[in-house]
Amino acid sequence: MTSIHNKIWSLSFIFVVISNALVFMIFEMLLPTLPLFVTALGGGASQVGLVTGIFMLSAILIRPFAGILATRFDKKLLLIIGILIIALSTGAYYFSNSITTLLLIRLIHGAGFGLATTYFATLAAEIVPKDRRGEGIGYFGVGETVAISVGPMIGIMTLELYDFQRLFFGGMAVLFLAIIMAIFIKRAPKGKELDKHASGQFKLLEKRVLFPALLIFLIGIAAGGMMSFFSLYAIERDFTQVGLFFLLIAAASFLIRLLSGKLFDTYGPAIIVIPGSILSIVGLVILYVAVSDSMFLIAAIFYGFGFGAIFPAIQTWCMNLVEEHEHENAMATFFNFFDLGIGGGSFILGLVATVTSYQTVYLVASIVSGMVLVIYVVYFVKEKQQYNKREHA
Repeated sequence: MTSIHNKIWSLSFIFVVISNALVFMIFEMLLPTLPLFVTALGGGASQVGLVTGIFMLSAILIRPFAGILATRFDKKLLLIIGILIIALSTGAYYFSNSITTLLLIRLIHGAGFGLATTYFATLAAEIVPKDRRGEGIGYFGVGETVAISVGPMIGIMTLELYDFQRLFFGGMAVLFLAIIMAIFIKRAPKGKELDKHASGQFKLLEKRVLFPALLIFLIGIAAGGMMSFFSLYAIERDFTQVGLFFLLIAAASFLIRLLSGKLFDTYGPAIIVIPGSILSIVGLVILYVAVSDSMFLIAAIFYGFGFGAIFPAIQTWCMNLVEEHEHENAMATFFNFFDLGIGGGSFILGLVATVTSYQTVYLVASIVSGMVLVIYVVYFVKEKQQYNKREHA
């Protein structure tokens, strides 16, 4: 394979990365601001939870259909439709005059998001060379990392300077830019050939990726608790630099992805999952015992390195376990398990915080991360033993 055909940074890959980043930026922009809109419509805490939950439920339910749709329609077209649904839903929020209307729009928005995130990942994997997939998916996720760090800040600043109309319509305008970029994505020549080999069968769960999906579910539980309750924990512990904390997580995730993908391609998942789990555990334990601003910021760096390395590694691992024409099924399972972990973690660790304290959330999250490490090490040792038996047979 020549270096020309082995390169990652094609124009189409750049468009995929930026378009995906814009979608995630607007998603993150709405996270801290939609609860304020719910309140403005007369809703309470339960309605805020419902608005979040129905979005996640919709995204989870639509993803198993991504593989079937890809056998009937072009993935690029489906991606554009997904982003268009997200864009129109974002603008439509402004016209909500009741919680019921808002929930209906949120349901549609979630479906668009579920489709778009699945096709973004599979198109990115299709564009990059197979033997550099770990590196490519790591770079692909960098855009998401940056978007996640700046999205909430943009949302809050927009509301402080303007109003909900500018927030929603501005978000819609950015998403139309994401659509334009998606239009200029050129699929790899092999892409449409791969589509012809797809079975078109409905798969609620791709069994071949069940083990890494279980790991990302546990990682999601820890991440859901860590992200959801940190602002409240910071108040409890008199920590004021919340923005810097999340910025350091994003920066550490960004930096580690520049290296972790290459290591994954060369050595496989073990070289990432084991150290990444340890770094995540260290970060969460430091959060649990933190008594100063410096400890909080050090914890952010450790956790950012750990999470930033593990997430794209497991994502790539899932893709590598199936045939290339089955990536939609693998990504649907991957994202659904992660979303279930995030949602379940927020709910379960919320109960933990209610019964005990926000500090205990980080103890439980570190234990869950420890489970990831133990489960993977046991799996790795068994795989190694089976490999040695086959070699000596």
